[in-house]
Amino acid sequence: MPDVRPGRHELGQNFLTDRSTVDRIVHLVSQRHGPLVEWGTGNGAVTLALAELGRPLEGVEIDPRRAADLRRRIGTHVCIAEGDILRHAPPQDAVVVSNVPFHLTTPILRHLLASTTWRHAVLLTQWEVARKRAGVGGTTQLTAQWWPWFTFTLDRRVPSTAFRPRPNVDGGLLLIDRRPEPLLPDAERRDFQAWVARVFAGRGRGVAEILRRNGVPAALADQIADRIARRRHRSQAPALPRDLRAEDWVEAYAAL
Repeated sequence: MPDVRPGRHELGQNFLTDRSTVDRIVHLVSQRHGPLVEWGTGNGAVTLALAELGRPLEGVEIDPRRAADLRRRIGTHVCIAEGDILRHAPPQDAVVVSNVPFHLTTPILRHLLASTTWRHAVLLTQWEVARKRAGVGGTTQLTAQWWPWFTFTLDRRVPSTAFRPRPNVDGGLLLIDRRPEPLLPDAERRDFQAWVARVFAGRGRGVAEILRRNGVPAALADQIADRIARRRHRSQAPALPRDLRAEDWVEAYAAL
């Protein structure tokens, strides 16, 4: 295994040391086509394994010492650059791989989703973040705002013991794939995302009333609420915007 010295806490680094998780990441990447870019190479545990795929690989690392060390140990088909991943633009059609620094999860996700070049992402995030982004147990505003253009899939839970230093929470493997055919045109993105934010902030006794107050025809709002009720079976709690799925959001927005 690569060097697993504890990461520098000021850089938010919790290095992955579990071989089975590294192997799972490599397997998921191998199923996705395109050049590879790794955000935050750290000690190189994932980088060295990805390099064995023999595909073009660019790594971005903010710690100059670790970047220099990894350059000495990596193959010539791999480029390790020093830089801030929040300023990095992935290559065209790239597969982005990252053990996301937990304290930077939201800014990194926003930066990634706003980029128009990459096609697939395999991310190791906090467990609860991975669940919510994938819409498990209710989605978040951020996921809903991007659902017409991306799919979000939860792969598996990664125990905190898989990291050094050990974080206080488990991790989760999150897959984000750009839809081959978006559910809405790119030109609608800004208006759609603003409307989703209004719906999440809206008041009402359940999702049907909230949708009606945000311009959705009453019949369709009730139809969507009934659809959610069937999915939730016997749940007595009123459905909320977090219970909407991608197709619900798109259908409601299209009826405005």
